[in-house]
Order: sequence, then C-alpha cells, then structure tokens
Amino acid sequence: MTAVDLGFPRVPGTRGGPTVPRPDNPALIDTFGRVATDLRVSLTDKCNLRCTYCMPAEGLEWMPSADVLSDDELVFLLRIAVERLGVTDIRLTGGEPLLRQGLEHIVERVAALEPRPRLSMTTNGIGLAKRAKSLADAGLDRINVSLDTVDRALFETITRRDRLSHVLAGMAAAREAGLAPVKVNAVLMRGLNEDQAVPLLRFCLAEGYHLRFIEQMPLDAQHGWNRRDMITAEEILGMLGEEFSLSPYPAARGGAPAERWLVDGGPGDVGVIASVTRPFCGACERTRLTADGAVRSCLFSNDETDLRALVRAGAREEEVADAWRATMWGKLAGHEINEAGFAQPIRPMSAIGG
Repeated sequence: MTAVDLGFPRVPGTRGGPTVPRPDNPALIDTFGRVATDLRVSLTDKCNLRCTYCMPAEGLEWMPSADVLSDDELVFLLRIAVERLGVTDIRLTGGEPLLRQGLEHIVERVAALEPRPRLSMTTNGIGLAKRAKSLADAGLDRINVSLDTVDRALFETITRRDRLSHVLAGMAAAREAGLAPVKVNAVLMRGLNEDQAVPLLRFCLAEGYHLRFIEQMPLDAQHGWNRRDMITAEEILGMLGEEFSLSPYPAARGGAPAERWLVDGGPGDVGVIASVTRPFCGACERTRLTADGAVRSCLFSNDETDLRALVRAGAREEEVADAWRATMWGKLAGHEINEAGFAQPIRPMSAIGG
C-alpha cells in the first residue's frame, strides 16, 4: 500500500491527539505518513531466564492464563492484520515464545494466511535445539536469538541461569534447519559485559550469524535503567573499530532499526540499533500486539487499545480493524526518551514483546 503524504515526523514527538481527520485508507497509517507493515506479536509474558536488565531474580507476576489470547483469538487478529491492514511481516516474541503451548500449530496457521506474511521469531534459544526443524517445517522463515556473551560464567551472571550451551545448540539447530539468517541480538552494559563486543562479533562471523547490538533501553521491570550505564552506539563502534575495519553497508536502510556496517570489507556485517542515541522513529513501520490483546503504536507508548475485549464481545472484523487503525493514527512522532518529560512504559519489555 502507498503511504499518504502527511509530512515526516519530528523527534521528539508532539503530545496530544491527531488534529486532522484520518483519510479513507485501509492501511495502518499515522498523521506523519508512516505506514506500519511490521507486526511484533507477543505470545506470552513468561520467560525462563532472569536477565538482570529485564526483570528481578525472583521473576514477575505473570498475567493470568484467562487474559492471554487463545490460539483462535490470536490468529483471528493476525488475519485481520494481514488481510485488512496490509501487514507483511510478523515477528513472534515474548517473554519467551518457545514457552507458548502449541507454538508450531500457531506458526502453521499464520504461515497459511494470504497473502503469506514473512514470519520470524525472537527467542532466548533455550529449547530451540529440539524444535528448530519442526518450526521451520511449520512455516517459520527466520529467527533472532538474544545473546549478550559467549562466556559461560558471564552468561550465568547476566541471565541468572547456566544455560549458554543450550542457547548455542539452539542457534546451530536453527541454522541447520534453514531458519536463515540467524540474527543475534546483544545488549552491552557498563561494568558487566562491555568487553564482549569483539568476542561476540568474532563468534558470529565464524558461525555465519548476523550480529546486532542494541542500546539498553528503559524497559526493565525494576525501572532501574540509568543512561550512564548504557553503552552507546558510538562506544560500540569504537570498540569494534579497534579490531575490525568497518565500512557503511551499501544497501539502503529503509525502515530497518539497525544501522549496518561491512566488517573487513564483507561479506560479514554488524548492525547497531541505537534507539536512545540515534532514534529512527521517522522511518518506523512497526505495530505491536501484546499477549493479552492490546495494540500499541510504539514500544514506549503508555497508551494502548484493548482488542481482546472487542473480539470477546463478538465485534466484526472491520470494527476490530478500525480500532487498530485509530490507534496507529494517534501515534506520536517519536518516543521522547531524550526529553525531560519522558515516562518509562508501565509494562516491562517481557510483557510488551520486542
């Protein structure tokens, strides 16, 4: 679908609702002309790791099972997204999506939608070794694995679990199953794993994985994020530049969140997702659906629309689609992390979906 030319967004965003009426357009457009075609959908808020930058050691109070979308409700909403709203890419997230019962069946049903969406998943990799082939057979196209170090002791310190070998086995199984490219998401934290940039890149280049560093964002359940503890994109590139020759990736970035660089002339590359220091809100093409059926126009939004209530009340497809469109029409220009009035989302990352 073609975007309606309403001007490009400014960062920071402008508070308040839209001041112009929404045009008659079926796509998920906003007042700045952006079109959301990439859907991140959380399957569960539960996780089997306890990463220090995400949640406390004792974990969180998980949402009641009755609040979580059933398989039928979930597929109903994803069908609306694909058939009525122009979504072309769906990424399954969590919490940890591998903890969702019947995951392969969900993947199979989503892959059967027309037009077929590109279907990926973000996971911590635990349990993936046994299921990579079945997920690929069900229709999963690609996978992202969260991995902040390849050092076993440090992995246990960060995640509070001694499970590095399981993660590495899952990544290898995903590669063998054809879930390519296997992307690795890494977060560096000052005083903890900031020395892991070079080892992670060496590992990924050797194994054929695509590494993406992500600046730590204020999405932890403890609300303990501190800008001083965050390793910035500039610092990451500086550390990598001491060991590798980095040159700009030749292809256009488009709406992708990662800035990419060729490593030592290629073909290997590395990316940095600098949500805090280099916001890319102006090209954002994402919409989000939580495990309990709430639509969010932005990862950092504190406003959301309850689609589950509409579905359970028997709303027609177009009524649900209109509610989704209205949510995206009200999207702010930017996330405002760098503004004095920024408020961290009430939901933590594990309850939103990456």
